Amino acid sequence: MNITYEMLKNDEQVRAYIQAGNNALKALGFTEHSFPHVCLTAETAAMLLHELGHDNETIELAKIAGLLHDIGNMMNRTFHAANGAEIARTILERCGMPYEDIGIVCGAIGNHDESTGKPISAVSAALIIADKTDVRRSRVQETCMENILADIHDRVNYAVTRAEVKTIHAGEKVFIRLCLDLDLEFTPVMDYFEIFLTRMVLCRRAAAFLGAEFELFINDSKIV
Repeated sequence: MNITYEMLKNDEQVRAYIQAGNNALKALGFTEHSFPHVCLTAETAAMLLHELGHDNETIELAKIAGLLHDIGNMMNRTFHAANGAEIARTILERCGMPYEDIGIVCGAIGNHDESTGKPISAVSAALIIADKTDVRRSRVQETCMENILADIHDRVNYAVTRAEVKTIHAGEKVFIRLCLDLDLEFTPVMDYFEIFLTRMVLCRRAAAFLGAEFELFINDSKIV
């Protein structure tokens, strides 16, 4: 494959569109969806597939899907998954990616949102888990603490002081585990579930697609 994650990270169009998407979401009061998020998503998806024994080409496609998965935010948040898949298609075709690989990447992007998506490939499943498990204080773009505490998404993200995704092999079983440290002075655990329940259900489906079980630990206690 001649198109790589590192190449696309430095592509002028990719960089401009990702930044435009985050600018739009910041204006709407959303958490960060710029390069820290998309790069972490890409690297987490790659880690999961590597740990599960997938080949290098599949891992590279997952990294590319992670990088481009939120590019549709520059057009519209509600339809950002479908829009993003179409934008990614035009970019990847311009760069000369084989059509079969474009189909895998765009299918993953178009199915990563919890309101409409389902895992349809290993790349898709890894992208879902990597995206939905990125919760952390540094994603909060609001600077006023009063406003942070008033918004449940900002409040929950601000309360997360550590988020780690790991794969655990236990005999014949494989677990994909999200470990969170949650500062309960900022938000109760129930607030996390209020906004993340549907995302965790999708993570469970994605893990099952990969032949694994999804687990959630909060403050060292198993929740799911």
